[in-house]
Amino acid sequence: MFDGFILETVDLPEATLRVRHGGSGPPVLLLHGHPRTHATWHRVAPLLAADHTVVCPDLRGFGRSSKPADTPDHAGSSKRAKARDCVALMQRLGFDRFAIVGHDRGAYTAFRAALDHPDRISRLAVLDAVPILEALERRDARFARAWWHWFFFGQPAKPERAILADPDAWYSATADQMGAEAYADYREAIRDPETVHGMIEDYRAGLGIDREHDAEDRRAGRRVECPALVLWALRDDLEEFYGDVLSVWRPWARDLRGHGLDCGHHMAEEAPELLADELRRFLRPR
Repeated sequence: MFDGFILETVDLPEATLRVRHGGSGPPVLLLHGHPRTHATWHRVAPLLAADHTVVCPDLRGFGRSSKPADTPDHAGSSKRAKARDCVALMQRLGFDRFAIVGHDRGAYTAFRAALDHPDRISRLAVLDAVPILEALERRDARFARAWWHWFFFGQPAKPERAILADPDAWYSATADQMGAEAYADYREAIRDPETVHGMIEDYRAGLGIDREHDAEDRRAGRRVECPALVLWALRDDLEEFYGDVLSVWRPWARDLRGHGLDCGHHMAEEAPELLADELRRFLRPR
């Protein structure tokens, strides 16, 4: 897994992140979703590393990265805080400006990094997500039936107790889907009480402080200034909820493109070659 990549722990001003990095060329940061770790990229990262320096961290709160302190506003788990980690990590590795790719919950951190640090982000790719504010404002009965976990995870204590009672039954991933080593890494994460709490705090921040940050940016007219790519899984439910997914993103990005991919939600595991090709085309200098 990640042949030729370096695995290390990097101390940053606000967090300590477990990170893999390898390859050479223009830098790209890959951010995983819930309940994954950086290992979800193990089939994609080596394909990108032929032309890019690829960096794959565990986000703070996830995997073996540090867990933020609990506060009433969940600010330590906010996407703004995680975006600061991204900038600090890449600067520590020698990159002042870089492309960023985020899947699922990681997409919200990637989006926030592009909004908060436009001088640092050269390109933004979002995989299977719309802005948190848009998702919450457009919620309806279909959303509530399919994504009820967003609101359950917002409750105190009960989500952690439910997950830790039987993590395998709760998440139901398989080694065949993920690959044996990535699966082992994921199973370690979903069994660790501190990590499960850190992952759930990401959702609690999403329902509150992250939504507020998005709303502030919309009122101020802020948009993503760099080129942005949105890809979504045709075998997932984004089109069912939103129809034209790009229309949801259009008010948020000046230079936008994207389309659906014939795969399920975990596209880095299900369609790594297709995803890597799409990302390479987008990241190629113009």
